[in-house]
Order: sequence, then structure tokens, then C-alpha cells
Amino acid sequence: MKPAPFDYYAPATISEACQLLSEASGGATVIAGGQTLMPLLNLRMSQPFILVDINNTAEMKGISAVDGGIRIGPATRQYEVLESELLVERLPLLVEAVRHVGHHQTRNRGTVGGSIALGEPAAELPACAVALGATIDIASVRGTRQVPASEFYLGPFMTVLEPDELVTGITFPAWPAGHLPLFSELAQRPGDFALVGVVGALALEAGKISRAGIAWMAMGPTPLKATAAEQLLLGKSLAEIDPQAVAEAAVAETAPFDDKRTSAEYRRTVGARLLARALRELTAQGEAA
Repeated sequence: MKPAPFDYYAPATISEACQLLSEASGGATVIAGGQTLMPLLNLRMSQPFILVDINNTAEMKGISAVDGGIRIGPATRQYEVLESELLVERLPLLVEAVRHVGHHQTRNRGTVGGSIALGEPAAELPACAVALGATIDIASVRGTRQVPASEFYLGPFMTVLEPDELVTGITFPAWPAGHLPLFSELAQRPGDFALVGVVGALALEAGKISRAGIAWMAMGPTPLKATAAEQLLLGKSLAEIDPQAVAEAAVAETAPFDDKRTSAEYRRTVGARLLARALRELTAQGEAA
């Protein structure tokens, strides 16, 4: 199978990329890793007449500490997250999540921004962005804007991005040293999208949970923030957590769906068990410490 004809451009700067998107009037598609886009092009399920390759755009790559957090360029390869000492130390949840993204081969080409911008509701990285409170940096010839990850997703594979806009960075706010990552998912096979999954982080101050971020995968049309569950956790010590009550509150905020892989009821039941078990494991860690 071959893609439909298209013109190919590899801009060197963000401004050049934005100009190409603007001039295409909705007929352009951005490519970075291409792990999702290339099959769609070959199947002609996507038929842009302009392909904008951002791999030569140096300012779209890299992982760096910034004032108040960590910024990741959208064209940064997923394997680079696994190799980043900065992320291992400061955002261990993101590192753990990337280990479950696709396979070794796809992580060598797949990008952080590509996964986050795609908007797959069962994917790990969009859920991490929501749970950790990331901000998506967006640019076009009309200017720049920053959108919280929790407001970026509108539905399955639907985001607030306009046709002439480009994701230029993902900024994760700083989390306190020693915070506890939370990750649990169930997939049919390693590398598959999750049937259901939950990600999050807990920060403790003076033995009490001072900050909590939790989000679901595959429990609705977008990655879903578990706001009620977060509130139940705040102010409690790890020993005071009621894992089952928190899990039930988190599931109550979801909107799972039936599909060819499983049912909405299965997702609710297993999701509650995954979150409760993950919280029990964190409690055990706290007691051991």
C-alpha cells in the first residue's frame, strides 16, 4: 500500500513550521515519529497534501529543567525519557509510563509530543500529562498559548489544536523530591493500549499527603482526572488511606465504554481493583520506610 501524493517539507524552525501549517489551510499534517501516522498514510485513512516533518527543528527536541518544572520538546524520542537521569530523579512516573508505551522498536522512533497530541484515551503519556498537571505549549502564526493538559483533550483523538497550530513543548510542574509515583494498567499483551489503567503521584509533607494527581486511561473519551479521589487523599498519612473508598470515588467520576475488547462494567470493576491495589502497595512502601 502507498500513501496518496503529498508535498514534503522539513522546516528548521518553529516559525517556518507554523507558516507552512497556516498556508496549507487545514491540508497539512505534522510528522515526528510517525508511528501512528505512517500506517494511516499507507492505508489512505489520512490524506494530507502537505507533510510537515519537525525532526530537523532543533528547538522542538530535548529535556530540560526550567523555572518551576521540566520541559520536554515534542519531537523528543520516547527512549530518551528512559535514559534521562533528570526524569528518573524528578518525574519517575513518566519514566515508568514510557516503559509501557508500545515496544522497544516503536519507542526508538515514537515521540513524547506525538503521543500526547494524538489524544488516544487509552495511552499512557496523555494520562500522565493530566495527572501531573502538565501544560501544553502551542504556537501558530497568530501567536502562542498554553493549555493545561486537563483542558487539552475534547474526545477520542480530538484536542483543542486548530489546523494551523503546533505543539511546541510540554511542561511538567515540579513535584517535591521523594514523591511517590503510582502506575497500574491492564493490557491484553505487552505493548498494547490499556484495557484500563491509572497513573498518578502523591507528595508527602510532614507525613501527610500534601499533593495528589491521579488520572485514568481507557475510562472515558479522554484521559480523566480523578478529582474526588485526589481530595480524599489530601491531608491523610499513608496509613490513614482507605484504598477501596478512594478507588470507588475515582471510578464514580469515569465514563467507560463498551468496545470490541471489553465492556464498560469490566473497566469499572478492574479499574477500582487496580487503583485500590496500587494504593495498598504505596501504603506498604510507607510502612517499610
